[in-house]
Amino acid sequence: MWLGSLASTGSFRSEIDVPRATLLKMIAASVLGSIAGAIILLHTSNARFSALIPYLLLASTLLFTFGAQLTKLSRRFAGELSIESPAGLGLQFFIAMYGGFFGAAIGILMLALLAVLGMADIRRANAFKVLLASVINGVAVVPFVIARVIAWEAAAALSVGAIAGGFLGAGIVKRLPGPVVRAFVICVGLGMTAYFFWKSYRTTA
Repeated sequence: MWLGSLASTGSFRSEIDVPRATLLKMIAASVLGSIAGAIILLHTSNARFSALIPYLLLASTLLFTFGAQLTKLSRRFAGELSIESPAGLGLQFFIAMYGGFFGAAIGILMLALLAVLGMADIRRANAFKVLLASVINGVAVVPFVIARVIAWEAAAALSVGAIAGGFLGAGIVKRLPGPVVRAFVICVGLGMTAYFFWKSYRTTA
């Protein structure tokens, strides 16, 4: 997935309109979180955490869908929130930790976070998300390589699809209107949530 994220990052490079100081803080939170998640994964079973995945996906999809309303409420009760606020950086750390541990739908999680933190432009948020996903996925690779737990043949095959999807997806998103992209993300989030709920309950049934 790291190679797919890199492929998308190149296409979105011109749309990453974030101050350098903010960018560096979010990257630092992503690096630390990703390393922590990867190390936790290497020392724990995936089964217990997998049970939480459908609930995390549902929560992130709802956060993304109602991000604008939640932003207004948060500013009313908690004051001004921003991407580089302690709350924003802390939440990004935990998303990155989840990304290093499992990684399913970290893009939707980050889009939800950016929406709550006030980044209303979906294209700008998507470009920023792709960059952070590249950092998270790339950093998480290192502990796995050191621990020698990567199935290289499967990874090579999946990388081809990830790179192709990264290039094609970035090109499509840049051509589509913002509301269409937003609706697509919501549909994907709901679809993945339904699939993981079905998979979880089918396994336990």
